[in-house]
Amino acid sequence: MFKYIYIEITNVCNLNCSFCKGSDREKKFMSITSFKTILDRIKGYTKYINLHVLGEPLMHPELKSFLALAEQENFKVNITTNGRLLDKNVDAVNNVKSVRQINVSLHSFDNVKDINFLLKVVDKIRSDCYISFRLWNTNAKNNNKEIIKLLEDHYNIKINSNDKNIKLKDNVYLNFEEQFKWPNIEDNIRSEVGTCYGLRTHIAILVDGTVVPCCLDSDGVIKLGNILESDLKDILNSDKSKKIKEKFLNRKLKEPLCQRCDYVKRFDV
Repeated sequence: MFKYIYIEITNVCNLNCSFCKGSDREKKFMSITSFKTILDRIKGYTKYINLHVLGEPLMHPELKSFLALAEQENFKVNITTNGRLLDKNVDAVNNVKSVRQINVSLHSFDNVKDINFLLKVVDKIRSDCYISFRLWNTNAKNNNKEIIKLLEDHYNIKINSNDKNIKLKDNVYLNFEEQFKWPNIEDNIRSEVGTCYGLRTHIAILVDGTVVPCCLDSDGVIKLGNILESDLKDILNSDKSKKIKEKFLNRKLKEPLCQRCDYVKRFDV
């Protein structure tokens, strides 16, 4: 049982943020038929799906149908978004109970006016849906001052930027996170020692159905199989999947991409 499974319903985005890796993969939107197949094949493996790897999920023209189908199949949905299209999708979120949480990157907004507008939109989201605003804590005292002041004024709260998780109001939070570098197969090897929660707490499914061990494998370098062609049970029971998981449990990084990943430093002990 996974804590959650990432599903990339599109790898198309309306922005080009500096902190996002991007990809040379073919740009596409997942069909509702493929989404239904995926939900059918992940049943029993998780209760939570995260609409995220790359791309902006709120751009999907069939988002309402996707969320309704997730609700019908008893999945809870977490959405990660740059927030630019949230105002156009308030009804899509409010009309179903499947959306559990919306994660919004505040770094994707260029000016104060845009963030003020976003906060007013968030106020329209049903109160039982969690909202997580995300800010990099790198140079937070300088770069984030203006954003923090906006949040303080809007929610009438004093924010200590040294705290990692801050409650702004019921079900609305500000989370400071460390900026990370996306792994790149072209980089130098960082280490062959380390662990990862990939294949243990989560897996990711790319827009074409490719299953990868980790949500940071945005190019599908470590292909475990394709869920549109095979049952998830068979993919997870493959020699490749089992060996990767076994190596993680023994603090060994088997795959070349994992050996070049900086994120695994967070799990060093």
